Amino acid sequence: MITILGSTGSIGVSTLDVAAHLGLPVYAVTAHAKVEQLAAQAIAARARVAVVADPARHADLARLLAGTGIRAEAGAQALEAVASAPEVTAVITAIVGAAGLPATVAAVKAGKRVCIANKEPLVMAGDLIMGLARTHGATILPVDSEHSAIFQCLEGHREDEVAQLVITSSGGPFRTVMDLSAVTRDQALRHPTWSMGPKITIDSATLMNKSLEIIEARWLFGIEASRIRVLVHPQSVVHSMVTYRDGSVLAQLGRPDMRVPIQYSLTWPRHVPGPVAAPDFAALGSLTFEEPDRRRFPSLDMAYHAVEVGGVAPAVMNAANEMAVAAYLAGRGQFLDIFRTVEKALTAVPRLAAASLDDVLAADADTRARLAGI
Repeated sequence: MITILGSTGSIGVSTLDVAAHLGLPVYAVTAHAKVEQLAAQAIAARARVAVVADPARHADLARLLAGTGIRAEAGAQALEAVASAPEVTAVITAIVGAAGLPATVAAVKAGKRVCIANKEPLVMAGDLIMGLARTHGATILPVDSEHSAIFQCLEGHREDEVAQLVITSSGGPFRTVMDLSAVTRDQALRHPTWSMGPKITIDSATLMNKSLEIIEARWLFGIEASRIRVLVHPQSVVHSMVTYRDGSVLAQLGRPDMRVPIQYSLTWPRHVPGPVAAPDFAALGSLTFEEPDRRRFPSLDMAYHAVEVGGVAPAVMNAANEMAVAAYLAGRGQFLDIFRTVEKALTAVPRLAAASLDDVLAADADTRARLAGI
């Protein structure tokens, strides 16, 4: 049985589609506050439990599920409970932002197959989570299309064979826009390839999603950031590549549909028939690649800096970005203010170790408090 943390977002909706295709039973679905959609999902999937993170919506969820036999729960502890329940074999973590970290840790400590679709847990506490996975026998599998691609290209190979990991990027909606000072929120929310939630779409427009992926890959694959490169690939067909020391390159290709990496995380190590067809290469024509413009998109250099500083720096970078994106989506500030906010927070970050989850959460909370007025 599976638990889906963040079932009302785009990843969660796709996961329910994959689960139905594979005939996988669903133990629990969760959402932050969208109780109407959550209740409908729970009923359709015949889940045992539905959890709303916001306790104020618990009564509404319970009313919607009355008579169905599905338990309505609420709050952070309920999220952790459904992530670690004995009946659950796999947990999809798709809660946007830092809010999903405690439940992800609970799943890891319970020794589950943890399919990570949200970048933040490994960005904020990658060393801690990978250490806990080794201690508790949990399996960490990537759902991000780029990390799933790298994972597949690395299978059967040793770390000392690898020269470089290459994370591909569509380039976002502003790949060819030279002046970003006047771009609008509506323009930033029009992704050329992927259909995603607003926060992740803005991260794609700033290339902050690639910054987070650099840090995530560093911990997922145990490869230092200096051997992780970002390459712009507008067609979004090559999802990422691995360059080996003998000069060979392995790449994973597919349609830009998240159901493919979601399904592989649930069926690994097997590739089974899925709901998405392979690309028609004759119809695709050419595939192109280019270097990202790190002057227009300084978020990439911020990632390398955060990894170099280490400790709580990645958690601070993530929190500052979340706050900056939330302000921008609310109509406060300009697009370029996102870069300025994150850079300022990173410049001020102390060199503090991330020895425990409490250290990470404290740095996250401190950063959010300092940026509450933006």
